[in-house]
Amino acid sequence: MLSMRNLSKAYRTEEVETTALDSIDLDIADGEFVAIMGPSGCGKSTLLNIIGMLDSPTGGEYIFQGKNVAGLPEADLAKVRKAGIGFIFQSFNLIDELTVRENVELALLYHDISAADRRTRVDAVMDKVGIAHRAKHRPSQLSGGQQQRVAVARAVVGSPAMILADEPTGNLDTAHGEEVMQMLRRLNQEGSTIVMVTHSPSHADFAGRVVNMLDGRVLVEQRRAA
Repeated sequence: MLSMRNLSKAYRTEEVETTALDSIDLDIADGEFVAIMGPSGCGKSTLLNIIGMLDSPTGGEYIFQGKNVAGLPEADLAKVRKAGIGFIFQSFNLIDELTVRENVELALLYHDISAADRRTRVDAVMDKVGIAHRAKHRPSQLSGGQQQRVAVARAVVGSPAMILADEPTGNLDTAHGEEVMQMLRRLNQEGSTIVMVTHSPSHADFAGRVVNMLDGRVLVEQRRAA
């Protein structure tokens, strides 16, 4: 799925340069479930943003599905993101003015898909994550767990090659967090590649591999039994 070699990210001002990622080497295969862990400020979210092409490295190589994307212009990166990556955010990032159905369908509006096909896909994915009965509700009328189900549906409705989840249970209570993790496990078992940033050791246990980071570097990788 992806390969990074000697990848770095630095933020510069006139007075100081801060290294967020330092010489990262990372490979993720099709169908893996990878958890990224580490203390706050260690570079987890920066790494996830670069994997998702929301940010660009300042050095090194990033190969995604056989293509070096490290130096691509934003317009080209947007095309790769649209075709290959779904995002799940801690804060849900739903649009309050839209219904559940409209929030999920939004991910398909920039694809060359007919209205009828969009409806079929949206119906299927809402049923899959258990929020079909809330299709006409707005996000403010849902619980936190239900909102994250909508966010998961939006992330997967376009059948992306990879799902990126940044602390997907961070704003949820224990029960709803467990529900979201079970959904991610099912998606992975059905073939989705998942990369997740988490602070929770118990949620990292859902992954097949844990990448531990410290001070912008990969400290150690642990593979879990299937």
